[in-house]
Amino acid sequence: MIIHCLQHVPFEHPGYVADWASAREHSMRVIKLYQDEPLPSPDDADLLVVMGGPMSVHDESVYPWLGPEKRLIENRLAKGKFTLGICLGSQLVAEALGATVYRNRCKEIGWFPVTVNRQADTSGLFAQLPPQFTPFHWHGETYDLPAGTIHLASSEACAIQAFEHPSALGIQFHLEITPTGVADLVSACASDIGSGPYEQPVSQLPGSASRYEENHAWFAMILDGIANRVTANAR
Repeated sequence: MIIHCLQHVPFEHPGYVADWASAREHSMRVIKLYQDEPLPSPDDADLLVVMGGPMSVHDESVYPWLGPEKRLIENRLAKGKFTLGICLGSQLVAEALGATVYRNRCKEIGWFPVTVNRQADTSGLFAQLPPQFTPFHWHGETYDLPAGTIHLASSEACAIQAFEHPSALGIQFHLEITPTGVADLVSACASDIGSGPYEQPVSQLPGSASRYEENHAWFAMILDGIANRVTANAR
């Protein structure tokens, strides 16, 4: 399988996605939009992974690659080519599907539990996840549930934590995160952290080794499900 990954900033990198792709012998290329690397065409990859970033989907005047990136996602969705959106990436996918993206009632930064919704029983991607798990979060915006999607998960801070479309998965949280990824986020964005009810202090953000192991095991299940769907659709 050929995977392309769109990276918006140097401190939000593919993390475990790259480890999973290597272990499964998939070909993966990272396109660094912050270095003005050119976007691929919609048909160049079997799977497009869209990473997070501190910018908003509405910041097209600040980031000239944002408009073409949106069109790439829209074109892939129209062609039935699978796209995985993480955090900002999920917001871009949601907007491409016609949903409104807006500031959440509060920020969510740190390790907070997510509850899998009953609708996820019809999902091939979240079916093996536990009823509740604790991933890493770092976001301040959210979106309405896009039409034609399954609402997969929610948290106390954010009603729409994950959704599934026949050609896309959007997740607000960071199952891909590694200890290095958390350290990089803290180094670049510690000023984001205030005193809100869902903003953990920097001292709590590194988490334990078991947290990362659990997150990566769950993400492997999801990514394997995506790979199986991509393979089946290609036949």
